[in-house]
Amino acid sequence: MLEKTNRMNYLYDFYQALLTPKQQSYMSLYYLDDYSLGEIAEEYGVSRQAVYDNIKRTEAMLEEYEKKLLLLQKFQERKKLILRMKECLSESSNSQLLTDLLHELEKLD
Repeated sequence: MLEKTNRMNYLYDFYQALLTPKQQSYMSLYYLDDYSLGEIAEEYGVSRQAVYDNIKRTEAMLEEYEKKLLLLQKFQERKKLILRMKECLSESSNSQLLTDLLHELEKLD
């Protein structure tokens, strides 16, 4: 569950501007503020089922955006490359490997 929560938080960070204000609010309350479905429902004066349905639809939308735009995937690849570059710098002066990693990083943007 924690892995899904982390993924949804990342997807929300990348794609929140593509969501409606209500979707943004529900996702923020549920994933970032750790509200329960009942607490969100009470705050908005709707049923728990309505909140659940909205969150599930929004999760599916976020996954679809990621499938098409790959912002999270590219972010994760950049993080890995940067980590490898730092490791290369701390080791011997392996300039060719570092140059190759830099080229890979440039291709991601």
